[in-house]
Amino acid sequence: MMKKYFIAGIALAVTFISCKDNDDTQKEEIVEITPVAIEPVMKYGFDLNDYKIVADTVKSGATFNDLIIDHIVEGQSAYQTANKLNEVYDLRKIQAGKPYKILKRKDSLNTPEAFVYEPTKLDYVVVNFNDTIAAYKDRHPISFKRKTASGIINSTLSEAMEDEGLGLSAIYELSDIYRWSIDFFKLQKGDRFKMIYQERYINDSIYAGIESIEAAVFETDKTPFYAFDYVTDSVIGIDDYYDEKGKTLRSFFLKAPVNYSRISSRFTKRRFHPVQKRWKAHKGTDYAAAYGTPIVATANGVVTKSGYTGGNGNYVKIKHNSTYSTQYLHMTKRKVKVGQRVKQGQVIGTVGSTGLATGPHVCYRFWVNGVQVDPYKQNLPSADPLPKDKMDDYLQFIAPLKDEIDQVPFKNEDPII
Repeated sequence: MMKKYFIAGIALAVTFISCKDNDDTQKEEIVEITPVAIEPVMKYGFDLNDYKIVADTVKSGATFNDLIIDHIVEGQSAYQTANKLNEVYDLRKIQAGKPYKILKRKDSLNTPEAFVYEPTKLDYVVVNFNDTIAAYKDRHPISFKRKTASGIINSTLSEAMEDEGLGLSAIYELSDIYRWSIDFFKLQKGDRFKMIYQERYINDSIYAGIESIEAAVFETDKTPFYAFDYVTDSVIGIDDYYDEKGKTLRSFFLKAPVNYSRISSRFTKRRFHPVQKRWKAHKGTDYAAAYGTPIVATANGVVTKSGYTGGNGNYVKIKHNSTYSTQYLHMTKRKVKVGQRVKQGQVIGTVGSTGLATGPHVCYRFWVNGVQVDPYKQNLPSADPLPKDKMDDYLQFIAPLKDEIDQVPFKNEDPII
């Protein structure tokens, strides 16, 4: 017996031969099976099921002509394609190592339909050949997944977070929230944290870092520090982090000019200088960090000096008000000029080892009324508090969040029932 199966419009013939006494007749039976719909795979504005895809990366030294020349539609030219693409994306920005694709129709000629270049995981540009060349740029859709996490400090915050599968973006986000209120250079073994956060995904599958942390608790020296993200101005989108009583977590000054590094040398009246080979006062705090690490202004202010000396290397000095000034030494690059106003957290340069330095770090110096002091021994002012007319709304807003994060167990702790 022979059966024909019609699946998704394709006939499949399968022959079964049965032997019977005195009957060698083969019978044919046709059975129709309901076609199975193929789920579309939408990307770049196309259903990729409809195309043969040629995928590659830009080679070093390659021009746009090199990428497109073997895939030109008859009657069109690489020059026309380049001009059209240049209307929406500067061709000079195409970089080696970045992915690109040619989408070809599944016809007898494998006719090219489109060229796709992805400068980032999120962004892409398309040249659609068709009858007339058209170009556009767009972004992949982004989705979010709400998650919880907790960890315990055995050595450093970064190691504790990495142990929980949290990446660099999570480490920076959490340390950024608490950078005014917690000294990450004095964490103790057994300190712990937990948080509720949103992860960002491209096309529902490609992890793209932390979108935001909604709520967190950082317990250090057995003291819990709560943090809740609250929008104080929904019109222009201003938000900030406050504790369970509505007190701001920010200070007038940041704890450090580099985002989570380590102190390699503290303020002291007597230190053996590693370059000059003699004992002298060290009126700054050294933060060891990799070359190129961003250095930020620890408070709002005006740049009073931006230059180079043999001892300081590339350095910047900022006056914050009539009382406070700060200085940042040994930069690879300075990114601000004298007279420029800067905001707290703004990048003013990058870590280096210029001047009298044996390795990459930033020497951070702090003045109070013209006298250099140890910033860690100062009672520094806080930032602006939550507006009083927002307090009732804030406390109502955080109430369910606080209940939720209190239910999240710390690592190695039984769930709260």
